[in-house]
Amino acid sequence: MTERTGHETATTVPAVHLVIVTFNRSDYLRGLLDSVLALAPAPAGVTVVDNASTDDTPEVTAAFAAAAPFPVRVERLPVNSGGSGGFRAGVRAVLDGTAPQDAAWLWLMDDDVVTVPDALAAIGPFLADAGAVHGRRWDEEDKPFFWQNRFHAWLGIPLPVPGDVFRSGPVMRTDVGCFEGMFLNRRTAERVGPPDGRFFITWDDAMYGWLISRTEPVTYVDRFVLRKVRPQRHVDLGVRHLNDSSDLSRYHVMRNRGHVARYLQAEQAYSRPGFAVGTALTAAKELVRLLLVERRVRGVVPLWRGWRDSRPILRDPAWTPEMGTPEMGTPQTGTTDIGTAEGNA
Repeated sequence: MTERTGHETATTVPAVHLVIVTFNRSDYLRGLLDSVLALAPAPAGVTVVDNASTDDTPEVTAAFAAAAPFPVRVERLPVNSGGSGGFRAGVRAVLDGTAPQDAAWLWLMDDDVVTVPDALAAIGPFLADAGAVHGRRWDEEDKPFFWQNRFHAWLGIPLPVPGDVFRSGPVMRTDVGCFEGMFLNRRTAERVGPPDGRFFITWDDAMYGWLISRTEPVTYVDRFVLRKVRPQRHVDLGVRHLNDSSDLSRYHVMRNRGHVARYLQAEQAYSRPGFAVGTALTAAKELVRLLLVERRVRGVVPLWRGWRDSRPILRDPAWTPEMGTPEMGTPQTGTTDIGTAEGNA
């Protein structure tokens, strides 16, 4: 780690560049950006990916850029590409537009969280010799949010790890990822490439973390870095929590099983019978979510549509991996640099 000075503080932390993806949630985004301004030490820079929002998101990002003492970059996409496409564009923008010493680590997050003021100081000592690091999150009720999983390759799904995973130390080795708070090593991002935008939402971060873990450590650290602010209904099942969802998410949970299978095949870790069991368990979990959390059954149709649409992905002879291998070409997006003297000149 290097010592950063001046407005960034003299605390010994690596240069961390935030990547925030947003779509039509300017109120949440405003709260997040206000919390970013309160980070001590400050980040080295921020990239906001606007997924073609139709609200006042451009005004919110412009006000943030004017107030920020660090570089701010806005990637406004021509269409809503989902969280997956947004993080793909954001990671690529940082890799292409910053020097390694200005963005040694990328901190990925959605727009419905706020940062804990001392997050970078708390996580800094753990940002070494790992491909990806995850801090802990508070939920909207200021309770620890449950996220402790490991990937079961035979089933093709993450499974919760019960109990106190930090009883013997502050670091848990895992092999899945979460883009709501992942600290991504720049060198790892350059090797693995940006996330796969074809997922749109769900499964992209889990598979990204799994691919990283094939060659580098992925960790979960007992340090709180984010607080969730969007209220969600949920139930506590003991070994895991289930939050409410949406029909769009349910569709992609099942549809993206096709992409998950193809990545497992590419890594020679695919078992057809095991994956079928994992897909059945995934559907069962979503049915439990519908019945216990949302208390309705109309979401069954998107689950079936998603499973149906996963089949062509499994059979597509032209499918190739977009992460875990040298990056393949994708369409370019428009970029605006704002928030610094150079950007405004």
